[in-house]
Amino acid sequence: MNTLEAMNLLVEAVDGGSFSAAGRELGLAPSSVARGISSLEDDLGIRLLNRTTRKLSLTEAGRLYIERARRILNDVEDARLSITQLEADPRGTLKLNAATAFGRIHVVPMLPAFLQQYPELSVDLTLTDAFVDLVEEGVDLAIRVGELKDSSMIARRLAPNDRVLCASPDYFDRRGRPESPSDLSDHDCLIYKRGNDRPIWHFRGPDGVIQDVQASGHFQTNNTEALYAVTLEGQGVTILPTWLIGQDLAERRLETVLNDYTVSPTALDTSIYAIFPYNRHLSPKVRAFIDALVDRFTPTPPWATAAQNP
Repeated sequence: MNTLEAMNLLVEAVDGGSFSAAGRELGLAPSSVARGISSLEDDLGIRLLNRTTRKLSLTEAGRLYIERARRILNDVEDARLSITQLEADPRGTLKLNAATAFGRIHVVPMLPAFLQQYPELSVDLTLTDAFVDLVEEGVDLAIRVGELKDSSMIARRLAPNDRVLCASPDYFDRRGRPESPSDLSDHDCLIYKRGNDRPIWHFRGPDGVIQDVQASGHFQTNNTEALYAVTLEGQGVTILPTWLIGQDLAERRLETVLNDYTVSPTALDTSIYAIFPYNRHLSPKVRAFIDALVDRFTPTPPWATAAQNP
């Protein structure tokens, strides 16, 4: 009998309270359990158990040893499960959650090929901009754009959430192209509304200096796609994410300005993440979709080339 087997006998005997209970759990005779633990004690040169006719109790050395033994046995089981799950085919239902616009544009197009690759898997996708408690809602994985608020989740960064200052060429032809953030006071700024917060736009120049601009204009909304639609119609200048407008930049429907500045509608740096509840054994279905997300968005997301070459 090897050391790991003997450790397991000891743990089962202590948890069950007797050699007989351990034998029933493991399918062994009580005498075989007793011999295995005695052999372990002989190898260690120390008594681990006090034996009486009525019960077993750990010695001081036994209490120290069994703590380590439990950890070792748990680690061995974790290693076994991680390998068997790695080899298992994804199956069952994968419950996904994504921000509405990003999910529609960038997640939904992935799904036909993903489902074809894993025919035993089905996907339940919810698109919403509201905060969702992944554990309470039973969500396996969420794709979120912006600041992470729940530190209890595991997060895999997929791509930067770069924003640019943009408008339609027609708007810029009518109103001129701003050459500095201060020039925006002469423009119609289309504003993404965040509660009752004042619309302050943050510009970090090539020298690292930050300029804050009070944005003002004739339109504001709490919906990114509404802001995008109004911008396309030439109604003003705004800040939009490159994941939303990459193709519009490539096809000259929108034009960027102040390209030497890093621009943000908030003071926080944000990214695009895959997040999922902590689980020591990541299921094959979640691992498979994370791999698909990484293949699509890392290291260079599909919108980056178009957005960087307007």
